[in-house]
Amino acid sequence: MMKLATKIEAILYLKGQPLSLMDIAQCAECEVDTAQEAMMELISDYAYRDSALEVVETETGYSLQLRSVFDDLTDDIIPAELGKGALRTLAAIALKNPIVQTELIELRGSTAYQHVQELVEMGFVRKRRQESGRSYLLEVTNKFHQYFEIDQFPQ
Repeated sequence: MMKLATKIEAILYLKGQPLSLMDIAQCAECEVDTAQEAMMELISDYAYRDSALEVVETETGYSLQLRSVFDDLTDDIIPAELGKGALRTLAAIALKNPIVQTELIELRGSTAYQHVQELVEMGFVRKRRQESGRSYLLEVTNKFHQYFEIDQFPQ
């Protein structure tokens, strides 16, 4: 029979976000007190492991996360997370793909200039000068399709 601490570890891994003890107990189908005991066992187990992961208590609950000593790896391996505004700008570019930058600015406002620069630097958007006109043509790149696992948008 599987230990409750192991089941909670799986729950934290699958959820990928902090969970309250009540949420953990509900997912594990046990009482909150029992979940708390198993959580302490899991935290203790991770504290003594030579592991890249750790279980921590945050303001919003318990979380399974990468130890901070590996932060430099995440910077090299995973693209930085996009802010909400940049993500919305990227969505607008992807939906209209391609889109003229002036049209994008009309849709998203002048802060989109900053977002476009960030998206180009991250490799999600390609920016090229139009043959006619002064504005740039913006389109998503292969990296966008790979990162978001999107083959093609329906027309």
